Amino acid sequence: MTGKADPFAALTDSFANTKLSVMSLLGVQEAAVRLSVSVRQVQHLVALGELHQVARGLVDEASVERLRLVRGASPRRAWAPATSWGAVAILLGHTPDWMGATQRSRLRARLRDLTVDGLVERTRERAHAVRYRAHPTTASRLEKEIVSTAEQAAALGLASGGSVDGYIQSGSLDELVARHGLIRDTEGQVTLRATDFPIRTVGELAQHGVVLAALDLAESLDVRERRAGTDGLARALDV
Repeated sequence: MTGKADPFAALTDSFANTKLSVMSLLGVQEAAVRLSVSVRQVQHLVALGELHQVARGLVDEASVERLRLVRGASPRRAWAPATSWGAVAILLGHTPDWMGATQRSRLRARLRDLTVDGLVERTRERAHAVRYRAHPTTASRLEKEIVSTAEQAAALGLASGGSVDGYIQSGSLDELVARHGLIRDTEGQVTLRATDFPIRTVGELAQHGVVLAALDLAESLDVRERRAGTDGLARALDV
């Protein structure tokens, strides 16, 4: 055989990728059915950035499935971010001093009766997660600018595999995305979780145990990642 490239290989790869891309799209009506909401609510979720709209009337299927997983079959109202971060702190054995004593007591009582799926559902608004595609050399630079949970994920038995996952202050997200040339992609290797909660406190919580990393992994569509996350949360809840 010669080393000459197959002239049809690029065309075949392009067609395959296009086919996969088309198969990953949903109309807003079908998205509404899957999420058990109205079309208007789907449009609202797009506006909030919870769903990724790739064209008029079409959303990315992966973003729908991730939202359905996090919201649960019968979605209840999520906790406010301060309460969600309070839950993380309590499960790590810390006192969330941004909450009053009565609020902390009530939250501890709720956590005693909460299932793993319930915890994932209720804390979903602690941050807004968006996935991006990036150049492979970008990973090491990105991890220095975000609150990375890679070490904690490794403690749960998962290697990063070149992926990046971490938290950033909401006001810094757009500049970071532009500076590193990130491209929004629901199958991308970079997950940025934008939060309005003080990023310094997020960093402290991330470094003091695996609860935050476990919550992130429990929201994954990857079966192995989700299992590692839910197992970690089960230990934290002692259920």
